[in-house]
Amino acid sequence: MAESEVLFTITRESLDTGLRGFPVGTCPNSHVDPMKGLFYGGYAIPELADKEPEAVIYLLLKRDFPTPVQLADFKQEIISHSKLHPGVIEHIKGLPKQGHPMKWLLSALNAMGMYSGTGDYAQDYLNVIAQLPEAVAAIFRIRSGWGDPIPSRPEMGWMENFVYMLGAPGASPKLVQLLRSFAILHFDHGGGNLSTFVGKSVASGLEDMYGSLVAAMAALAGPLHGMANQECLRFLKTISKDIKDPTDEAAVHTYVENLMARGGVLYGFGHAVLRVEDPRATVQYGLGELLAPKDPLFRLAVTLRKVGSEFLKKKGKAADPYPNVDAVSGCLLSACGLTDENYYTVLFGLSRCVGIAGQIVYERKEARGGKGVPIVRPSYLYSGPVR
Repeated sequence: MAESEVLFTITRESLDTGLRGFPVGTCPNSHVDPMKGLFYGGYAIPELADKEPEAVIYLLLKRDFPTPVQLADFKQEIISHSKLHPGVIEHIKGLPKQGHPMKWLLSALNAMGMYSGTGDYAQDYLNVIAQLPEAVAAIFRIRSGWGDPIPSRPEMGWMENFVYMLGAPGASPKLVQLLRSFAILHFDHGGGNLSTFVGKSVASGLEDMYGSLVAAMAALAGPLHGMANQECLRFLKTISKDIKDPTDEAAVHTYVENLMARGGVLYGFGHAVLRVEDPRATVQYGLGELLAPKDPLFRLAVTLRKVGSEFLKKKGKAADPYPNVDAVSGCLLSACGLTDENYYTVLFGLSRCVGIAGQIVYERKEARGGKGVPIVRPSYLYSGPVR
Protein backbone atom coordinates (compact mmCIF):
# COMPACT_ATOMS: atom_id res chain seq x y z
CA MET A 1 0.00 0.00 0.00
CA ALA A 2 1.32 3.44 -0.91
CA GLU A 3 2.22 5.74 2.00
CA SER A 4 -0.53 8.18 0.96
CA GLU A 5 -3.09 5.40 1.38
CA VAL A 6 -2.19 4.62 5.00
CA LEU A 7 -5.17 5.84 7.02
CA PHE A 8 -4.29 4.67 10.52
CA THR A 9 -1.34 3.03 12.25
CA ILE A 10 -2.34 0.38 14.76
CA THR A 11 -0.09 0.11 17.80
CA ARG A 12 -0.52 -1.91 20.99
CA GLU A 13 -1.78 1.27 22.67
CA SER A 14 -4.54 1.33 20.06
CA LEU A 15 -6.02 -1.93 21.35
CA ASP A 16 -8.99 -2.12 23.73
CA THR A 17 -10.01 1.46 22.89
CA GLY A 18 -13.39 0.65 21.33
CA LEU A 19 -12.11 1.15 17.76
CA ARG A 20 -12.41 4.88 18.47
CA GLY A 21 -11.30 6.81 15.42
CA PHE A 22 -10.32 3.75 13.37
CA PRO A 23 -11.54 3.93 9.75
CA VAL A 24 -13.02 0.54 8.85
CA GLY A 25 -15.26 1.34 5.90
CA THR A 26 -16.98 3.97 3.80
CA CYS A 27 -20.35 5.66 4.26
CA PRO A 28 -21.91 7.70 1.43
CA ASN A 29 -25.00 8.72 3.41
CA SER A 30 -23.70 10.92 6.21
CA HIS A 31 -20.54 12.04 7.96
CA VAL A 32 -19.38 14.12 10.93
CA ASP A 33 -16.73 16.80 10.48
CA PRO A 34 -15.01 17.66 13.80
CA MET A 35 -15.23 21.40 13.12
CA LYS A 36 -18.41 21.63 11.03
CA GLY A 37 -20.69 18.96 12.43
CA LEU A 38 -23.08 16.51 10.83
CA PHE A 39 -23.74 16.28 7.08
CA TYR A 40 -26.34 14.26 5.17
CA GLY A 41 -25.42 13.64 1.54
CA GLY A 42 -23.06 16.61 1.65
CA TYR A 43 -25.60 19.02 3.20
CA ALA A 44 -24.87 20.51 6.63
CA ILE A 45 -27.54 19.61 9.17
CA PRO A 46 -28.67 23.23 9.83
CA GLU A 47 -29.68 23.40 6.14
CA LEU A 48 -31.98 20.40 6.60
CA ALA A 49 -33.64 20.91 9.98
CA ASP A 50 -36.66 22.75 8.51
CA LYS A 51 -37.18 20.43 5.53
CA GLU A 52 -39.91 17.82 5.21
CA PRO A 53 -38.78 14.61 6.92
CA GLU A 54 -39.69 12.58 3.82
CA ALA A 55 -37.37 14.73 1.69
CA VAL A 56 -34.48 14.13 4.09
CA ILE A 57 -35.21 10.39 4.22
CA TYR A 58 -35.03 10.39 0.41
CA LEU A 59 -31.75 12.32 0.57
CA LEU A 60 -30.21 9.76 2.92
CA LEU A 61 -31.30 6.87 0.73
CA LYS A 62 -30.53 8.38 -2.69
CA ARG A 63 -27.80 10.88 -1.70
CA ASP A 64 -29.64 13.68 -3.50
CA PHE A 65 -32.64 15.87 -2.82
CA PRO A 66 -35.84 14.84 -4.56
CA THR A 67 -37.55 17.00 -7.14
CA PRO A 68 -41.16 17.87 -6.27
CA VAL A 69 -42.34 14.99 -8.46
CA GLN A 70 -39.87 12.56 -6.90
CA LEU A 71 -40.88 13.66 -3.41
CA ALA A 72 -44.58 13.20 -4.19
CA ASP A 73 -43.87 9.73 -5.58
CA PHE A 74 -41.74 8.82 -2.56
CA LYS A 75 -44.47 9.92 -0.17
CA GLN A 76 -46.92 7.70 -2.01
CA GLU A 77 -44.46 4.83 -1.80
CA ILE A 78 -44.23 5.27 1.97
CA ILE A 79 -48.03 5.35 2.20
CA SER A 80 -48.29 2.15 0.16
CA HIS A 81 -46.00 0.36 2.66
CA SER A 82 -47.57 1.81 5.82
CA LYS A 83 -49.97 -0.98 6.80
CA LEU A 84 -48.66 -2.46 10.05
CA HIS A 85 -49.70 -6.07 10.59
CA PRO A 86 -52.38 -6.14 13.35
CA GLY A 87 -50.49 -8.97 15.03
CA VAL A 88 -47.78 -6.49 15.97
CA ILE A 89 -50.24 -4.38 17.97
CA GLU A 90 -51.60 -7.48 19.69
CA HIS A 91 -48.05 -8.48 20.52
CA ILE A 92 -47.31 -5.06 22.01
CA LYS A 93 -50.44 -5.26 24.16
CA GLY A 94 -49.07 -8.37 25.84
CA LEU A 95 -45.74 -6.87 26.91
CA PRO A 96 -45.05 -6.32 30.64
CA LYS A 97 -45.61 -2.74 31.73
CA GLN A 98 -42.53 -2.80 33.96
CA GLY A 99 -40.30 -3.25 30.93
CA HIS A 100 -38.47 -0.13 29.75
CA PRO A 101 -39.96 1.40 26.56
CA MET A 102 -36.77 0.51 24.68
CA LYS A 103 -37.37 -3.16 25.51
CA TRP A 104 -40.82 -2.70 24.00
CA LEU A 105 -39.26 -1.23 20.85
CA LEU A 106 -36.92 -4.20 20.50
CA SER A 107 -39.85 -6.57 20.89
CA ALA A 108 -42.01 -4.62 18.43
CA LEU A 109 -39.29 -4.64 15.76
CA ASN A 110 -38.81 -8.37 16.21
CA ALA A 111 -42.57 -8.95 15.84
CA MET A 112 -42.65 -6.75 12.73
CA GLY A 113 -40.00 -8.96 11.20
CA MET A 114 -41.85 -12.15 12.03
CA TYR A 115 -45.13 -10.90 10.59
CA SER A 116 -43.97 -8.88 7.61
CA GLY A 117 -40.29 -9.49 6.86
CA THR A 118 -39.61 -10.17 3.19
CA GLY A 119 -35.89 -10.94 3.37
CA ASP A 120 -35.24 -8.20 0.81
CA TYR A 121 -33.32 -5.34 2.42
CA ALA A 122 -34.73 -2.65 0.12
CA GLN A 123 -38.34 -3.75 0.59
CA ASP A 124 -37.94 -4.17 4.33
CA TYR A 125 -36.33 -0.72 4.50
CA LEU A 126 -39.53 0.80 3.12
CA ASN A 127 -41.69 -1.33 5.42
CA VAL A 128 -39.72 -0.29 8.49
CA ILE A 129 -39.73 3.41 7.63
CA ALA A 130 -43.44 3.40 6.81
CA GLN A 131 -44.70 1.22 9.67
CA LEU A 132 -42.45 1.97 12.63
CA PRO A 133 -44.22 5.25 13.53
CA GLU A 134 -47.45 3.31 14.13
CA ALA A 135 -45.66 0.74 16.29
CA VAL A 136 -43.92 3.43 18.35
CA ALA A 137 -47.14 5.38 18.82
CA ALA A 138 -48.79 2.16 20.03
CA ILE A 139 -45.95 1.63 22.52
CA PHE A 140 -46.59 5.07 24.00
CA ARG A 141 -50.35 4.63 24.21
CA ILE A 142 -50.47 1.08 25.51
CA ARG A 143 -47.63 1.27 28.01
CA SER A 144 -48.69 4.71 29.28
CA GLY A 145 -52.35 3.76 29.57
CA TRP A 146 -53.50 6.51 27.21
CA GLY A 147 -56.05 4.25 25.54
CA ASP A 148 -56.26 2.04 22.49
CA PRO A 149 -53.94 2.69 19.53
CA ILE A 150 -55.21 5.33 17.11
CA PRO A 151 -55.60 4.08 13.50
CA SER A 152 -52.94 5.33 11.12
CA ARG A 153 -53.63 8.10 8.61
CA PRO A 154 -50.39 8.05 6.57
CA GLU A 155 -51.67 10.60 4.07
CA MET A 156 -51.19 13.22 6.80
CA GLY A 157 -47.41 12.99 6.44
CA TRP A 158 -44.76 10.87 8.13
CA MET A 159 -44.33 12.87 11.35
CA GLU A 160 -47.77 14.50 11.32
CA ASN A 161 -49.33 11.04 11.32
CA PHE A 162 -47.07 9.91 14.15
CA VAL A 163 -48.12 12.82 16.39
CA TYR A 164 -51.76 12.17 15.46
CA MET A 165 -51.44 8.47 16.38
CA LEU A 166 -49.60 9.41 19.57
CA GLY A 167 -52.57 11.44 20.81
CA ALA A 168 -50.48 12.53 23.79
CA PRO A 169 -52.64 14.03 26.55
CA GLY A 170 -51.87 17.70 27.06
CA ALA A 171 -49.44 17.85 24.14
CA SER A 172 -48.67 21.27 22.71
CA PRO A 173 -49.77 22.09 19.15
CA LYS A 174 -46.06 22.83 18.64
CA LEU A 175 -45.16 19.16 19.12
CA VAL A 176 -45.36 18.43 15.38
CA GLN A 177 -42.84 21.14 14.56
CA LEU A 178 -40.51 19.99 17.31
CA LEU A 179 -40.65 16.31 16.34
CA ARG A 180 -40.18 17.02 12.63
CA SER A 181 -36.91 18.75 13.47
CA PHE A 182 -36.00 16.22 16.18
CA ALA A 183 -36.41 13.36 13.72
CA ILE A 184 -34.25 14.99 11.05
CA LEU A 185 -31.49 15.84 13.53
CA HIS A 186 -31.38 12.23 14.73
CA PHE A 187 -31.84 10.31 11.45
CA ASP A 188 -28.17 9.48 10.90
CA HIS A 189 -24.71 10.15 12.29
CA GLY A 190 -22.02 8.67 10.10
CA GLY A 191 -21.17 5.00 9.85
CA GLY A 192 -19.28 4.33 13.06
CA ASN A 193 -21.53 5.23 16.00
CA LEU A 194 -22.31 2.20 18.15
CA SER A 195 -25.90 1.49 17.10
CA THR A 196 -25.18 1.94 13.39
CA PHE A 197 -22.02 -0.14 13.49
CA VAL A 198 -23.76 -2.92 15.42
CA GLY A 199 -26.72 -2.98 13.03
CA LYS A 200 -24.48 -3.15 9.98
CA SER A 201 -22.27 -5.78 11.59
CA VAL A 202 -25.25 -8.03 12.27
CA ALA A 203 -26.52 -7.49 8.72
CA SER A 204 -23.08 -8.47 7.41
CA GLY A 205 -23.90 -12.01 8.53
CA LEU A 206 -27.00 -11.72 6.30
CA GLU A 207 -29.43 -11.36 9.17
CA ASP A 208 -32.51 -9.60 7.84
CA MET A 209 -33.34 -5.92 8.26
CA TYR A 210 -35.50 -6.44 11.34
CA GLY A 211 -33.04 -8.57 13.28
CA SER A 212 -30.27 -6.14 12.43
CA LEU A 213 -32.32 -3.21 13.71
CA VAL A 214 -33.19 -5.09 16.90
CA ALA A 215 -29.45 -5.39 17.56
CA ALA A 216 -28.89 -1.74 16.65
CA MET A 217 -31.63 -0.56 19.01
CA ALA A 218 -30.24 -2.71 21.82
CA ALA A 219 -26.98 -0.82 21.32
CA LEU A 220 -28.84 2.50 21.27
CA ALA A 221 -30.56 1.67 24.56
CA GLY A 222 -27.39 1.98 26.64
CA PRO A 223 -26.89 5.00 28.92
CA LEU A 224 -23.69 5.98 27.07
CA HIS A 225 -25.51 6.17 23.73
CA GLY A 226 -29.22 6.77 23.16
CA MET A 227 -30.27 7.10 26.77
CA ALA A 228 -28.12 10.19 27.18
CA ASN A 229 -31.07 12.40 26.25
CA GLN A 230 -33.17 11.25 29.17
CA GLU A 231 -30.18 11.48 31.53
CA CYS A 232 -29.70 15.10 30.48
CA LEU A 233 -33.29 16.00 31.35
CA ARG A 234 -32.97 14.30 34.73
CA PHE A 235 -29.77 16.30 35.26
CA LEU A 236 -31.57 19.57 34.53
CA LYS A 237 -34.39 18.59 36.89
CA THR A 238 -31.85 17.89 39.64
CA ILE A 239 -30.16 21.27 39.19
CA SER A 240 -33.51 23.07 39.18
CA LYS A 241 -34.19 21.87 42.73
CA ASP A 242 -31.28 23.96 44.00
CA ILE A 243 -31.47 26.98 41.69
CA LYS A 244 -34.54 29.19 41.95
CA ASP A 245 -33.70 31.50 39.04
CA PRO A 246 -32.72 29.47 35.93
CA THR A 247 -31.06 32.54 34.41
CA ASP A 248 -28.72 33.11 37.41
CA GLU A 249 -25.31 32.46 35.88
CA ALA A 250 -23.45 32.85 39.19
CA ALA A 251 -25.63 30.26 40.92
CA VAL A 252 -25.27 27.84 38.01
CA HIS A 253 -21.49 28.34 37.99
CA THR A 254 -21.30 27.56 41.70
CA TYR A 255 -23.39 24.43 41.19
CA VAL A 256 -21.19 23.24 38.31
CA GLU A 257 -18.02 23.98 40.27
CA ASN A 258 -19.22 21.99 43.27
CA LEU A 259 -20.47 19.17 41.03
CA MET A 260 -17.15 18.75 39.27
CA ALA A 261 -15.19 19.06 42.53
CA ARG A 262 -16.93 15.98 43.87
CA GLY A 263 -16.34 14.03 40.67
CA GLY A 264 -19.75 14.57 39.09
CA VAL A 265 -20.64 14.57 35.40
CA LEU A 266 -21.75 17.59 33.38
CA TYR A 267 -24.39 15.84 31.26
CA GLY A 268 -24.99 17.11 27.74
CA PHE A 269 -21.45 18.33 27.10
CA GLY A 270 -18.72 16.77 24.98
CA HIS A 271 -18.64 14.63 21.85
CA ALA A 272 -16.47 11.80 20.57
CA VAL A 273 -15.76 13.53 17.25
CA LEU A 274 -16.84 17.18 17.41
CA ARG A 275 -14.61 19.96 18.70
CA VAL A 276 -17.27 22.69 18.45
CA GLU A 277 -20.82 23.04 19.72
CA ASP A 278 -22.90 20.33 18.08
CA PRO A 279 -24.83 22.10 15.29
CA ARG A 280 -27.81 19.89 16.16
CA ALA A 281 -27.76 21.45 19.61
CA THR A 282 -27.48 24.92 18.08
CA VAL A 283 -30.58 24.22 15.98
CA GLN A 284 -32.47 23.05 19.07
CA TYR A 285 -31.52 26.10 21.14
CA GLY A 286 -32.99 28.20 18.35
CA LEU A 287 -36.11 26.04 18.27
CA GLY A 288 -36.48 26.43 22.00
CA GLU A 289 -36.58 30.21 21.71
CA LEU A 290 -39.50 29.76 19.28
CA LEU A 291 -41.39 26.92 20.93
CA ALA A 292 -40.71 27.21 24.67
CA PRO A 293 -38.93 30.50 25.42
CA LYS A 294 -40.27 30.79 28.98
CA ASP A 295 -39.96 27.15 30.02
CA PRO A 296 -37.83 27.07 33.21
CA LEU A 297 -35.86 23.96 32.25
CA PHE A 298 -35.11 25.36 28.80
CA ARG A 299 -33.92 28.63 30.32
CA LEU A 300 -31.71 26.64 32.69
CA ALA A 301 -30.32 24.70 29.72
CA VAL A 302 -29.51 28.01 27.99
CA THR A 303 -27.70 29.29 31.07
CA LEU A 304 -25.82 26.01 31.42
CA ARG A 305 -24.85 26.24 27.74
CA LYS A 306 -22.77 29.33 28.52
CA VAL A 307 -21.61 28.54 32.04
CA GLY A 308 -20.79 24.90 31.41
CA SER A 309 -18.72 25.60 28.31
CA GLU A 310 -16.80 28.40 30.00
CA PHE A 311 -16.06 26.19 33.02
CA LEU A 312 -14.84 23.25 30.93
CA LYS A 313 -12.67 25.53 28.77
CA LYS A 314 -10.95 26.96 31.84
CA LYS A 315 -10.34 23.47 33.19
CA GLY A 316 -8.76 22.59 29.85
CA LYS A 317 -9.35 18.86 30.25
CA ALA A 318 -12.32 18.34 27.91
CA ALA A 319 -11.51 17.72 24.25
CA ASP A 320 -14.94 19.14 23.41
CA PRO A 321 -16.25 21.52 26.11
CA TYR A 322 -19.46 22.34 24.22
CA PRO A 323 -23.07 21.14 24.34
CA ASN A 324 -24.09 18.12 22.28
CA VAL A 325 -27.44 17.15 20.78
CA ASP A 326 -28.71 15.70 24.07
CA ALA A 327 -28.15 18.86 26.11
CA VAL A 328 -31.47 20.46 25.21
CA SER A 329 -33.67 17.93 23.40
CA GLY A 330 -35.20 16.51 26.58
CA CYS A 331 -36.37 19.81 28.01
CA LEU A 332 -37.96 20.75 24.68
CA LEU A 333 -39.83 17.44 24.48
CA SER A 334 -41.01 17.97 28.05
CA ALA A 335 -42.06 21.56 27.36
CA CYS A 336 -44.17 20.40 24.40
CA GLY A 337 -46.02 17.79 26.44
CA LEU A 338 -43.94 14.58 26.34
CA THR A 339 -42.93 14.71 29.99
CA ASP A 340 -41.88 11.09 30.61
CA GLU A 341 -38.20 10.94 29.73
CA ASN A 342 -38.23 7.13 29.71
CA TYR A 343 -39.65 7.33 26.17
CA TYR A 344 -37.08 9.74 24.74
CA THR A 345 -34.71 7.02 23.57
CA VAL A 346 -37.63 5.39 21.73
CA LEU A 347 -38.14 8.65 19.83
CA PHE A 348 -34.40 8.65 19.10
CA GLY A 349 -34.72 5.05 17.90
CA LEU A 350 -37.68 5.83 15.64
CA SER A 351 -35.51 8.43 13.92
CA ARG A 352 -32.20 6.59 13.91
CA CYS A 353 -33.72 3.44 12.36
CA VAL A 354 -34.12 5.54 9.20
CA GLY A 355 -30.39 6.14 8.89
CA ILE A 356 -29.26 2.70 10.05
CA ALA A 357 -31.67 0.93 7.69
CA GLY A 358 -30.45 3.11 4.82
CA GLN A 359 -26.83 2.28 5.58
CA ILE A 360 -27.70 -1.42 5.75
CA VAL A 361 -29.26 -1.19 2.28
CA TYR A 362 -26.06 0.42 1.00
CA GLU A 363 -23.72 -2.15 2.57
CA ARG A 364 -25.80 -5.14 1.47
CA LYS A 365 -26.87 -4.06 -2.02
CA GLU A 366 -24.55 -1.31 -3.29
CA ALA A 367 -21.11 -1.49 -1.67
CA ARG A 368 -18.20 -3.03 -3.61
CA GLY A 369 -20.03 -2.84 -6.91
CA GLY A 370 -23.10 -4.61 -5.56
CA LYS A 371 -21.23 -7.50 -3.89
CA GLY A 372 -21.84 -6.04 -0.44
CA VAL A 373 -19.49 -5.64 2.52
CA PRO A 374 -18.07 -8.96 3.81
CA ILE A 375 -19.06 -10.36 7.18
CA VAL A 376 -17.49 -8.32 9.98
CA ARG A 377 -14.69 -10.35 11.54
CA PRO A 378 -12.04 -8.30 13.39
CA SER A 379 -9.01 -9.93 14.99
CA TYR A 380 -8.34 -9.97 18.71
CA LEU A 381 -4.87 -10.65 20.12
CA TYR A 382 -4.66 -13.23 22.88
CA SER A 383 -3.68 -11.67 26.22
CA GLY A 384 -4.21 -14.58 28.61
CA PRO A 385 -1.67 -16.75 30.41
CA VAL A 386 0.90 -18.73 28.48
CA ARG A 387 1.08 -22.38 29.66
